[in-house]
Amino acid sequence: MAEKFIIQGQKNLSGEIEIRGSKNAAGPVLAACLLTAEECIIDNLPLIEDVFNMIEVLKSIGVKVKMAGDRKVKIIADSLDSEKMDFEKISKTRISVLLFGSLLPRIKHFKMAAPGGDRIGSRPISVHLRALEKLGAKIERQDDFYEINCDSLKGTEIILEEFSVTATETIMLAAVLAEGKTVIKGAACEPHVQDLGKMLENMGAKIKGVGTHTIEIEGVTHLKGNTHTVISDPIEAATFICIGAVVPGKITVKNVILQHLDLFLEKLAEIGVNFEKRDNSVIVSYSPNLKSAKVQALPYPGFPTDFLPVMIPLLLNATGKSLVHDPLYENRFNYVQELRKMGGDIEIVDPHRAFVFGPSKLSGLTIESWDIRAGACLIIAGLMAKGKTTIENISQIDRGYEKIEERLQKLGADIKRISA
Repeated sequence: MAEKFIIQGQKNLSGEIEIRGSKNAAGPVLAACLLTAEECIIDNLPLIEDVFNMIEVLKSIGVKVKMAGDRKVKIIADSLDSEKMDFEKISKTRISVLLFGSLLPRIKHFKMAAPGGDRIGSRPISVHLRALEKLGAKIERQDDFYEINCDSLKGTEIILEEFSVTATETIMLAAVLAEGKTVIKGAACEPHVQDLGKMLENMGAKIKGVGTHTIEIEGVTHLKGNTHTVISDPIEAATFICIGAVVPGKITVKNVILQHLDLFLEKLAEIGVNFEKRDNSVIVSYSPNLKSAKVQALPYPGFPTDFLPVMIPLLLNATGKSLVHDPLYENRFNYVQELRKMGGDIEIVDPHRAFVFGPSKLSGLTIESWDIRAGACLIIAGLMAKGKTTIENISQIDRGYEKIEERLQKLGADIKRISA
């Protein structure tokens, strides 16, 4: 049954909130467990729909998955049967695209459904597929499925035409067991790419340059099991920090990896957010006197594209005209129409740029979430707004945020989950 959030806005917030494991790091790490028949233990997994779906896909192909704690799993992929793959679960999550890379070294022939994910624009996986073909795979698309054949993987030079995170991760997964040397030029270097590199190295992979735009991988014949702790989620941290800035009160956001938020926190300081950095935490207070700014998404270590939606509520509180620019996704601003309904003064210049005029007074009404980060933006708007806000289609939010309403309730937010 469909569910929705009901928010009564402008309630004072106080207390502490702890950041969970990174959604974007959890997917690659789970996929990497397929590269060995030995036991892997993964800790600090976020309890979110995308992770649940990924685990169900692993189970469907014969992987043994056992919970070893609240957020810890034991995984043994000693026997794989791709014929039983759960295509429905694959079509519900974008991170399933990583299975192309981790299954290739283990299975010579398999069939995959097209991955799902957010509706934020054209997200073709052609970059991924061309790279895998350079390594030796033969891939054909038939309707919504891919047929993959691969007798052997051989290292080569791969030049990515864009800094694609999942393409970089997919190639890393495939190349660690390929014959010879693979060089990835134009590689992404986001924190979750680095987290995957750390895990693969601990499994016995030979990798250099992770965290830069050139990665070198010398293939090995065997990877061992590993115990790995997923990094905390920088996007979730940014979300709660933004909430603290625009809702009356003062909160402490804990379990933060500060270096993953460098440019974000620099931008918050520029617009006048009241915050203080501590060891692995950020204390943020309501900031009523914000200034307009230009915010542009760039490849890491630039400003992350997933941070843009949670920044817009801050800019609606700022004085003056702000520019928000996302050069990557042409449908990233699909939630702007919902903010406009609430009273937000926002002008979409083109599919990649929007002007945000402030300060705008928001009023609660019924709105709909279109993707994970848009949903987070609308929650922030609802907490800011006068009156009652109803957010529909919250299954999208559940894909990326673990029990967000319960955690906000502990801070004093008036937010409830109800069946539609």
